[in-house]
Amino acid sequence: MQDTKGAIDHLRQHQTYPATKDELVKECNELSDFSKEDKEWFEKNLPEGNYKSADDVIAALGLEPSYGGVSM
Repeated sequence: MQDTKGAIDHLRQHQTYPATKDELVKECNELSDFSKEDKEWFEKNLPEGNYKSADDVIAALGLEPSYGGVSM
């Protein structure tokens, strides 16, 4: 995923939980801010499940916020 920070920000600030994989993928695909490649990566790498929070999704994807090339 190229826009990790944008994805994490969206998951934390704009997504409603609980959410299933299907709901998360649908929401992702409707966003104009993310590239086709990032949308495909998200769908391919998110395991099936019901997610209670952004942190659950972020952990399932193995994402870490990166700011200025520094992982946090």
